[in-house]
Amino acid sequence: MQETVWVHLVTAAGESEKKGIFELLLDASPVVMGTLVLLLIFSIISWYIIGYKFFYLRRAHTESLDFLDTFWQSKRLDAIYQSAQGFKRSPLSQVFKAGYVELTKLKSQEEGKTMSAALGGLENVERALRRAASAEVTHLESLVPFLATVGSTAPFVGLFGTVWGIMNAFVNINQLVQGGEVSLAVVAGPIAEALIATAIGLFAAIPAVIAYNYFVNRIKVLSSEMDNFSADFLNIVKRHFLK
Repeated sequence: MQETVWVHLVTAAGESEKKGIFELLLDASPVVMGTLVLLLIFSIISWYIIGYKFFYLRRAHTESLDFLDTFWQSKRLDAIYQSAQGFKRSPLSQVFKAGYVELTKLKSQEEGKTMSAALGGLENVERALRRAASAEVTHLESLVPFLATVGSTAPFVGLFGTVWGIMNAFVNINQLVQGGEVSLAVVAGPIAEALIATAIGLFAAIPAVIAYNYFVNRIKVLSSEMDNFSADFLNIVKRHFLK
């Protein structure tokens, strides 16, 4: 009797091993299949965001360096403003344009100004620079939080599929034991489905976490560059506006 059961288990295991991953996915339960589809959607969206933000931030960094070269080489703010029109992806150029527009408003009202009014005008320029920098940081951070969401939730979604698959496996085992039948294939299929759900969850989460940390670091660098540029721009304005 034991030999018969053992032969049956080995035969069932061999048939189970012949099934590939694709066949196992087709045989998956609706809940596990829905979990896998959700994880695949998360993964596709994450990879799109990763590619888009990588090239966007790289171009923003390159154009910022080019704008800084133009800014320090030119001696006229109006000429810099015209050149800044060509650096649309550079956050530094957007900050400069906001400060320059506010500065031109002050220059148009410059005659008869007191020192107190001049200082108030500089505060307006500083606020304009801060607002522009904050808007640029918000724009740079767009879509990035989704990567953090995928990185934190995808493993748990995969774990849900794992738990559900294992639960189905034990339910099937219980039914077979009560019916006097034993088959390893009944256990192997749902467990394989469960492991696939876990694997896809990790596949979606790991790149998202790595990309999120990388993008956050790049955005911090650009934010620091905007703060430094704003300070330099204000110093230049003070030397020429309060003389």
